[in-house]
Amino acid sequence: MTGWGLFLAALAAFLLTHMIPARPAVRGWLIGTLGRTGYFAAYSLVSLAVLGWLIIAAANAPYVEVIPPLILFRWLPVLIMPVVCWLAIAGLSIQNPFSFGGLGHQPFDPANPGILRTTRHPILLALLLWAVAHLLANGSLSHVILFGLFAGFAGMGMVLIDRRNVRVMGPEWHRLSRNTARLSLRAPLPWPRPWVWLTAIATYAVVFHLHEAVIGLSPLP
Repeated sequence: MTGWGLFLAALAAFLLTHMIPARPAVRGWLIGTLGRTGYFAAYSLVSLAVLGWLIIAAANAPYVEVIPPLILFRWLPVLIMPVVCWLAIAGLSIQNPFSFGGLGHQPFDPANPGILRTTRHPILLALLLWAVAHLLANGSLSHVILFGLFAGFAGMGMVLIDRRNVRVMGPEWHRLSRNTARLSLRAPLPWPRPWVWLTAIATYAVVFHLHEAVIGLSPLP
């Protein structure tokens, strides 16, 4: 199987491996069978493997131009990825009762929400910016489908997670989220600590350096 057939098979596998385990009955059975740690380890490995397959299949699909290869678009990932890395590291560095991420040890303080003052969904916003930048930079039909899928997942995820939290958390939602926003131009309060910036810079440097070796394409236009 080659070309569009391989891409469609990879796309179907990606969707199925994310949709089926998300069903409560299936998720409960898997956790009961594998244990919570085993489930998340297996899910992460399968997700990474299928994602790698999907990226390779998109690169090998027949080229159909959707977006012209403008030089400005080719520079977008280089310019936006530092912001993506910073958002991701900042989102992981704190407790986040509203969305993905949140590995920090300090309990969430609604008076000092940090990066959540800018967005309650820093991980999803990072994914959205990454996807849009790469969609415009690549522009072929397969990549528009691939990165459009990620952008749509991130954008809709912000809305759906907020709606679910309002329903589940009730009045506690309004108390905790009063100084946060789904997406705003407000600066974080307080700003992330210096180690977050340094980690983000190091992450960007590693991604930039390994991009050609792993993806097969230089990040520079």
